[in-house]
Amino acid sequence: MKQHIIPALRLTVACIILFIGLYPLLIFAIAQAAPAKGQGETVTVDGKTVGYQLEGQKFTADYYFWSRPSAAGYNAAGSAGSNKGPSNPSYLAEVQDRIDTFLVHNPGITKAQIPSDMITASGSGLDPDISLQGAAIQAARIAHVRNLSKEKILSLINKYTEKSINGIEKINVLKINIALDNLK
Repeated sequence: MKQHIIPALRLTVACIILFIGLYPLLIFAIAQAAPAKGQGETVTVDGKTVGYQLEGQKFTADYYFWSRPSAAGYNAAGSAGSNKGPSNPSYLAEVQDRIDTFLVHNPGITKAQIPSDMITASGSGLDPDISLQGAAIQAARIAHVRNLSKEKILSLINKYTEKSINGIEKINVLKINIALDNLK
């Protein structure tokens, strides 16, 4: 029995040292080398923090680009998808409500023109980005409400379009909405 207990205790002590001591120190050191020193990438306007670059926020006013829907209510502590399948009646009702709301606020477009990222939540529920198509389809509404030309809004979209690692074009909603507020 002693021949089994001693190695088990040694392994336990080694795991405690490795996983409670060395591994967290390694992760901390890596975080300190990051641009924000492991504090996240905050977005500030006039010295005031208005959000986080990598965390989605709810924008539903007609004069802003709308965010991707969140199954977590934009709460980072509860980050998760809804786990509802595409045949779930309550999920289908949620999506239909999102479609109906989007169509009411964006007259002149059809259901078939709405990009899927504007009516379905991301896996984390905190996606800070929308697709280029999701932004472009909102341009007419924003231009009308802000009394700007649609071309000015499309130009802003082009300016704030980023490419992800896999080449997909996306737009950070918080950044472009701040740019909207700064338009003269």
